[in-house]
Amino acid sequence: MAKQLDVRIDRDSPIPLYHQLAEQLSAAISDGALQPGDAFENEIALADRIGLSRPTVRRAIHELVSQGLLLRRRGLGTTVARRQIHRRAELTSLFDDLTREHGTAPRTTVLSHEVVCDEAAASALALAPDTPLLSVVRLRHAGELPLAVMHNWLPPQLGDITADELVDHGLYELLRERGVRPVVAHQTIGARMPTATERRLLGLRSTQPVLTMTRSAFDAVGNPVEYGDHCYRAQDYKIEVMIDER
Repeated sequence: MAKQLDVRIDRDSPIPLYHQLAEQLSAAISDGALQPGDAFENEIALADRIGLSRPTVRRAIHELVSQGLLLRRRGLGTTVARRQIHRRAELTSLFDDLTREHGTAPRTTVLSHEVVCDEAAASALALAPDTPLLSVVRLRHAGELPLAVMHNWLPPQLGDITADELVDHGLYELLRERGVRPVVAHQTIGARMPTATERRLLGLRSTQPVLTMTRSAFDAVGNPVEYGDHCYRAQDYKIEVMIDER
């Protein structure tokens, strides 16, 4: 029988509800309240018991599955993973990474810079669907090589970032200048075939895939910082993940 944990949700906190839940569940696993192999409470029962919506609970559970803390198996339900795998991803921008690696600033072309309402991006930032967001699309070069097409959405409080600034500076550098520091993020890495526009911008053949990365970032008190949906030339870019096996 799955153990019922004492979960306390602060609805007045700026920290997203799913993240509050995920943090408490993660702590229960780290502290030993939940042991490897233990059955995990059914998401419907958990949602009803603590008064959260099923999508919110499902997102929190997905967070722990992606961290290697929970294991989902068809027909057997969700259990605590027997080995905890923690993925550490430093919250830096591609601009910072390329500058550090090559010693010179990469070249950036701003393809679009506009205020929009985007329901999917707003949801990723835990904002209302009609929230006006600054949408920025950039093409990033490493030397002469087109490396990435980067689409970012920024919350209203960061809407003063200009296209001119983004030509010469990395996004996270501009955030730091405004006293904003992302400390919590949900990041997903994948791969797919590029769109026609992406093929043209990145100089790819139709048979060459792109590496993708989406990231929702928040500051220390849970305020949304940025949502990014980026694609990279797969043959020229890699993402390194630190894995701790404890």
